[in-house]
Amino acid sequence: MSENVLTVVTELENKFGKALLEKAVDTRKLVKIVVEVDSLVAVARFLRDNYGLDHVKAVTGVDLSRLLKKEDKIEVIYHLGSYTRPELATADIALSTKLDRKSPRMPSLMDVWPSVEFHEREVYEMFGVVFEGHPDLRRLLLPEYWNDIPPMLKDYEPPGR
Repeated sequence: MSENVLTVVTELENKFGKALLEKAVDTRKLVKIVVEVDSLVAVARFLRDNYGLDHVKAVTGVDLSRLLKKEDKIEVIYHLGSYTRPELATADIALSTKLDRKSPRMPSLMDVWPSVEFHEREVYEMFGVVFEGHPDLRRLLLPEYWNDIPPMLKDYEPPGR
C-alpha cells in the first residue's frame, strides 16, 4: 500500500479525532474507516477536497445483528476511489458508519459524490436505510407492491422456506 493512503488515515485521525470510531488498515490494499454518523459528511468532503477521492465505486449495507459482535446496527460502507490521483487509483478506501437497526437514518452523500445516487437507493430498498436529503429515494429493484421487511435484513424469511 502506498504511503499516500497511510497519510490519508493519519490526517483523518488528526483532524477528526474521536469522530473516527474504528480503523482497519490492510497493508496490501484496503483501508476501512468507521466514523460517527454526525461526522460522515464532513469526513467525506475532506477526503474529496484534500485527497482527490472523487468517486464512489460502491455503497453497501451490512446487517451486523448476527455477526460475531452481534451489534444491533446496520453498517453502511462507501468504497471510494480516485481517477485524478494515480497513486490512489488502486487503493480501496472504505468510509463507513453504523446506524441503529430499528431506525436506520443518515445523511445522503449525493452532494459530495453524485455517483452514490443509485447505490443509496439500493441500500434503502434492501436494508431500509433512509438517506436524508437524497432527491429520489424510491424503489429500484423490488416491485412497488413489496410490503415485507427489507430482504437483506437477517430476520427476513423468504416465502416458502
